[in-house]
Amino acid sequence: MSMIKEFKEFALKGNVMDLAVGVIIGGAFSTIVNSVVKDLIMPIVGIATGGLDFSNMFIRLGEIPPTYHGNPTSYKDLQTAGVAVIGYGSFITVLINFIILAFIIFLMVKFINNLRKPAEAAPAAPAPTPEDVLLLREIRDSLKNSPR
Repeated sequence: MSMIKEFKEFALKGNVMDLAVGVIIGGAFSTIVNSVVKDLIMPIVGIATGGLDFSNMFIRLGEIPPTYHGNPTSYKDLQTAGVAVIGYGSFITVLINFIILAFIIFLMVKFINNLRKPAEAAPAAPAPTPEDVLLLREIRDSLKNSPR
């Protein structure tokens, strides 16, 4: 019974719940970034590079089977047919996704850190003098004023 109780305490800690929320939001955010890269950025990059389609850039390693009836210049068709191909164009797209996602997360963390910084406070008032120091001052003053 103690193991179940221990697990319940672990699972309900604030950090675990925060992590779960972060993973769920990160997954949703990742699909948004993938769409931005695939549907908005890569077409612009393709136009800038003279119509180059990154998703169809590959190196064929294996032989095309004799029963193959697809397009021999199509990465997806060759992959479907089981031909060994290195899809470096897809890798470039994923790399761009990662860079954009990392930059956005950097901006979010920077923004949150700025919110967490304490406001520039006015100089603090001096700390009150400890009682023992006050007592020693009284003793000193009384010794100075006492006749010898």
